[in-house]
Amino acid sequence: MHPFSYTRAATTRQALDAGRDGGRYIAGGTTLVDLMRETVERPRTLVDISALPLREIMVTRRGGLRIGALVRMSEAAAHRGVRALYPVISEALELSASAQLRNMATIGGNIMQRTRCTYFRDVTAACNKRAPGSGCAARDGFNRTHAILGTSGACVATHPSDVAVAFAALEATVVVLGPDGERSVPFADFLLRPGSTPDREQAVRRGELITAVEIPALPRPLRSGYLKVRDRQSYEFALTSAAVALHIRGGVIREARVAAGGVGTVPWKLPAVERELLGRRPSDALWAKAAERAADGARPLHHNRFKVELLKRTVERQLRVVGGGK
Repeated sequence: MHPFSYTRAATTRQALDAGRDGGRYIAGGTTLVDLMRETVERPRTLVDISALPLREIMVTRRGGLRIGALVRMSEAAAHRGVRALYPVISEALELSASAQLRNMATIGGNIMQRTRCTYFRDVTAACNKRAPGSGCAARDGFNRTHAILGTSGACVATHPSDVAVAFAALEATVVVLGPDGERSVPFADFLLRPGSTPDREQAVRRGELITAVEIPALPRPLRSGYLKVRDRQSYEFALTSAAVALHIRGGVIREARVAAGGVGTVPWKLPAVERELLGRRPSDALWAKAAERAADGARPLHHNRFKVELLKRTVERQLRVVGGGK
C-alpha cells in the first residue's frame, strides 16, 4: 500500500473543500481499502465522511423514499418503510455480500463500487478501466462472468452492485452536492457505460459528494422483488439477476419496471420487457413472451454465451413470482 494522508470531515463543507482539492471520500471502506491494498487505487488523501449527517431514511408524503448516502446497507434493508414500500430494495440488499460487510458498507459507497473483474484487480493485466489505453485482457481471456450488454471494444466488465439493479428498475435519482450546489442525476445517467472511456464510471464531478438516493412514488398496489442467480448461495456476485416491480389493477398490468444485473456494464434497464407487459393480463404465456426480450442487443463472448438464456429464464421466473404466479 502506498503512503496517503487521512482527514476526518466534521461538516459537509469540510468534506467538499477536501474533495475539491483531490481527496477521495471514504465511509465504510469495504471496497476502497481493498483496492488500495492491491495497488489498483492510489489516492493521496482519504477524506472520512462517516460523521456527516447523511444517515436518514425518509418516506415522502407521496409514498416515495429518500435514503441518505451514509445509511448502512443492513439499516436500509431492515427499515420498515423500505420493506413495506419497495421490498425489491430490501431483498437486493439482503442478497448482497456478507452480514459483516452489510453492517459497514453504505448506500452511497455501494453504488460507487468498482467492478470485480479479475483483470481489473490484477495490476499485471491489461485493463483500460485501470490503465486507459492498455487494452482489455478479459475480451480474449476467461470471461464467463463478464457483461453481454452495454459492452465496448474497450471494456466488458460488469457492475457488481445488487441494490443498484433495484434502483435502476425503480428509476431512482442520485442527489449530489458539490461546489456549485446540489443537483439530481437520474440513475440511468449516473453509472456510465464504458464506451471508449471505461475509466470514467460515474457522472460525478470533482469534489461532489453523494448525499442521498431518492426513489419516486409509484402507483399502488405495487408488487416488487429481486432474484439473484449465482454460483453459490452466499457471498457471491450475480451471474444474472432481475429486479421487477409491477402495478396490477383490475387484472391488468398498468406499470412495469424491470432491470437486470450481472449481465451489463451497468445495471441494465429492460424497456423492451416492460413494453411487452403494459396493458396485458398476467399469464404464463405473457411472462415467457416478455422475457424473450430481456437479452435484446446482447453481445456475448466466448465463455459467457450461456448468460443469454440464463438472463431470459431469470427474468421470466421473477415476473412469475412478482406477478402472482409460482
